[in-house]
Amino acid sequence: MSLRYNVSEMDTLRVTALIEREGEHYNALCPELDIASQGSSVEQARLNFIEAVELFFETADSSEVARRLNSEVFITSVEVTIGKVA
Repeated sequence: MSLRYNVSEMDTLRVTALIEREGEHYNALCPELDIASQGSSVEQARLNFIEAVELFFETADSSEVARRLNSEVFITSVEVTIGKVA
């Protein structure tokens, strides 16, 4: 995949934020970039996540971005059978 990235440009990129509760904190994960953050609330986890992703783009060179950016992430739900199999 070829990705053109220039720090001086003010582009936006939509990425996935998976936020889940773990104990008393909330973890946020970006599967496209394998970047994670956390916070004490969903909103704090989301804000920290945005900051982490923006810092990544500020500091990573274009080869690092191209290597880590996975544009094929699919979010879906599936139905599974639970319980003992007879």
